[in-house]
Amino acid sequence: MWLYTVWVDEVRSNNNIVYRCTYHVVWCPKYRRKVIGGRVEQRLKEIITEVCVERRAPIVELETMPDHVHLLVSVDPQYGIHRLVKQIKGRSSRLLRAEFPHLTSRLPTLWTNSYFVATVGGATLDVVRRYVEDQRGK
Repeated sequence: MWLYTVWVDEVRSNNNIVYRCTYHVVWCPKYRRKVIGGRVEQRLKEIITEVCVERRAPIVELETMPDHVHLLVSVDPQYGIHRLVKQIKGRSSRLLRAEFPHLTSRLPTLWTNSYFVATVGGATLDVVRRYVEDQRGK
């Protein structure tokens, strides 16, 4: 389904650096409300993919749960994970709240201000990948 993916161990480069920076990012809707599902979930995944393609940040894995999102993504360190997450959360909040009015009545904003991010080393990447893949089964 994803338009732009990367192999986990792939070394990438830009004009200045060669890198392999993969991050596990988790964020939640405001008040941890269970609003991610059905058409909202499908559209959210489309928006996340669009932003990642635009920013040349290949998605390794993406899974949503009713009350949080897991994203495993490779990001150019010069662009930065914070800027990518900020853009994903900002665009998805704006578009989802415009397309699904019930999200505006239940939440003052779609996402919390915070998020979790961890770098993923080569030795633990398979463990993290399985964890993200297995989220749906829990």
